[in-house]
Amino acid sequence: MKNCWKQFEKPAADSENTDYEREENTFMAKAIMIQGTMSNAGKSLLAAGLCRIFKQDGYRVAPFKSQNMALNSFITEEGLEMGRAQVMQAEAAGIKPSVLMNPILLKPTNDVGSQVIVNGEVLGNMSARDYFAYKKKLIPDIMDAYDTLAAENDIIVIEGAGSPAEINLKQDDIVNMGMAKLAKAPVLLVGDIDRGGVFAQLIGTVMLLEDDEKAMVKGLIINKFRGDKTILDPGVEMLEERSGIPVVGVAPYLQIEVEDEDSLTERFDNQQEVGQIDIAVIRVPRISNFTDFNPFENIPGVSLRYVKHIHELKHPDMVILPGTKNTMGDLQWMRESGMEAAVLKLAAAGTVIFGVCGGYQMLGETLSDPDGVEAGGTMKGMGLLPMDTVFADGKTRTRVSGTFGQVDGELSELSGVELEGYEIHMGVTTLHEGASPLTAIRDHATTTQEKQDGAYRSRVYGTYVHGVFDKEGVAEAVIRALGRKKGIDTTDMKGVDFQAFKETQYDILAAALREHLDMKKIYEILEEGV
Repeated sequence: MKNCWKQFEKPAADSENTDYEREENTFMAKAIMIQGTMSNAGKSLLAAGLCRIFKQDGYRVAPFKSQNMALNSFITEEGLEMGRAQVMQAEAAGIKPSVLMNPILLKPTNDVGSQVIVNGEVLGNMSARDYFAYKKKLIPDIMDAYDTLAAENDIIVIEGAGSPAEINLKQDDIVNMGMAKLAKAPVLLVGDIDRGGVFAQLIGTVMLLEDDEKAMVKGLIINKFRGDKTILDPGVEMLEERSGIPVVGVAPYLQIEVEDEDSLTERFDNQQEVGQIDIAVIRVPRISNFTDFNPFENIPGVSLRYVKHIHELKHPDMVILPGTKNTMGDLQWMRESGMEAAVLKLAAAGTVIFGVCGGYQMLGETLSDPDGVEAGGTMKGMGLLPMDTVFADGKTRTRVSGTFGQVDGELSELSGVELEGYEIHMGVTTLHEGASPLTAIRDHATTTQEKQDGAYRSRVYGTYVHGVFDKEGVAEAVIRALGRKKGIDTTDMKGVDFQAFKETQYDILAAALREHLDMKKIYEILEEGV
């Protein structure tokens, strides 16, 4: 598809008085914003698809989300923390992730509070009420980030959060219509037909908007449709008539593999059959960075199951304890639910146990929190690795690369295999006699000197490195080792170059959206603005 709109002209200087002043005569990118009728309506994926389309059409494009709430975070090359959804969208746009794309990240610590991260750095922990009162002060940070991106790109694809019609959250909004006004971005409103009631979703959301907000909604999208679109035609006509807003597309339900944003991911609900090689990930309540394990999903004959209840555990070949935002709290859940006892029983029977970050910390003998970073006090670990962890206020944030050392035990195939990923944790772990370091890694941000990371003993392994399975060869080595132990020929169980695989998925996404969205109309909306 050829470009559908004329080359950009420099916009006129801002006419409205705002708290944030832009320089006159400075070129600023065109913007378009994706908002949804609810969480998980498909905003992140549609934003990624548009980023890919605009890139393919020759434009410099960047994603943006002023405020993200997720436990699935990422560390940039500069050692700064951001939401993974914007990382995924940056990949779709063909550019490096930057905290400018997600200046505010909220990481829930419990049901009523979150760790607040601004420009990649921890600001502190706040209750929901305190943050609601404070958030307006972050507008300069948001706009500094946005304007920097806008000065460097042709198009900014902005993603909202939840719904713009949440009446209790509309005051001093900084992520939906409030952000649209700040960026002067026309809005595409997305509804999820797969959940049912999509027409009520869209009409109801529009009706609850203020008149000036409604005027900013330039197009409606029905998302996650399965079946014959012609069946929807009468509903689409009525939707346009009642709302006065054109429907710019009916996007299909897409089965593509890209990294999900948060715990609403359908991966958790997928009742996968047990494969020849079976891997069970313990779904702790505050699971984070579960995308660490995506490479296993793409290996034929391998099942990756997220397990929340003991009866779901069965007899896996490997159990993974994932990262968590609250190690001590989730270990307590493991203990109270009986999951810890079940995992210990499997370990005693010879099952491979692998812990990542918080899951790695759980495997030790003690967890101590003298400064009250998590729950405070000291608690007994699972006792599978001879090591102790002490939590502290300072957060380790860095990208790393290196190799597995000479690994003994069940996963000896990992010996010498290269890895890369990132560390993001609060706590220092000290190994004792009987535990051997798992990897030798280099910190990209501060030094080229190698340091030892992780630990292993017999069939129990652990590391602080998120993304440890991403690099080609690591997941395959694990599968070879598990196959050897089981007496299974794993020759045909080959992984893929995960980065290359993701590129194909973004292209599939873009092709599907080109087919089902009115891109000519979307380009017109982008050009006309608000």
